[in-house]
Amino acid sequence: MASTETSTQSSTRRGGAGTAALSGLAGLEAGLDALETAVVTSTPRSEVLRRKVLPPVVAVALVLVVWQVLTWTQIVDPYKLPSPSAVWSEVVDAWLQGTLLDYIWTSLWRGVSGFLLALVIGTPLGLLVARVRFVRAAIGPILSGLQSLPSVAWVPPAVLWLGLNDSMMYTVILLGAVPSIANGLVAGVDQVPPLFLRAGRTLGATGARGTWHIVMPAALPGYLAGLKQGWAFSWRSLMAAEIIASSPELGIGLGQLLENGRTNSSMSMVFLAIFLILIVGIAIDLLVFSPLERRVLRSRGLLGRS
Repeated sequence: MASTETSTQSSTRRGGAGTAALSGLAGLEAGLDALETAVVTSTPRSEVLRRKVLPPVVAVALVLVVWQVLTWTQIVDPYKLPSPSAVWSEVVDAWLQGTLLDYIWTSLWRGVSGFLLALVIGTPLGLLVARVRFVRAAIGPILSGLQSLPSVAWVPPAVLWLGLNDSMMYTVILLGAVPSIANGLVAGVDQVPPLFLRAGRTLGATGARGTWHIVMPAALPGYLAGLKQGWAFSWRSLMAAEIIASSPELGIGLGQLLENGRTNSSMSMVFLAIFLILIVGIAIDLLVFSPLERRVLRSRGLLGRS
């Protein structure tokens, strides 16, 4: 009788311990699920305006105020620093003449076309350098050297090789952008955890399939950084080519507009060209690369939803 009661009590204790263990595991699982579940909250529009729109607006306003004060007090000679109103008059004149958008479109079309061509060339080149040891040893240092070489150095030989035409412009863009894109992808591939590669081989993702499904997704942050830098090099290379090489067949882009302002001693035209070059660069970053970067970071849980 006593043994029966003892076994019953021990069974009860084992059952209670099992129930407690199960409840503990259930609680742990619920906690992990809560950690993995992204909390989607919508940021009020006023908060977005205060945090993202107001700071750059205030910064631009302060620059304009300081600029206007410098011109009023004539601390800087007017022929060296035109007033904001003089630059705005240059904008209005270019708009009324129908040339303002032509300046922007001529350079923007060349820059985007050259960047896309550099993307087509730089991506497979970067994969080849990253995945083949002999190729990395052979041309890896050359790519790093080309990336550090100023883009303006390629303008004179490109003019001698190809003449004053669009092919010369695209050559300068490619020589400036391809090394950055390739090196960015190489850096991204080097940061792929080896565990990912072993898991991919175990699942049969080898060769081109492994590159497409394992390597490229894992290397995407570094690759995207390389693309962003590649666009910066494309835009700077194009501006250098347009400033140095001028021809009626090439049209007037932003770089040529800048050079025309220098030739005519018109600082208002020079400042107009500088501002347009800056605005295009900022617009491409805000409209193209920043959304891509946020999407990649958010997909990896590195950026909160807003």
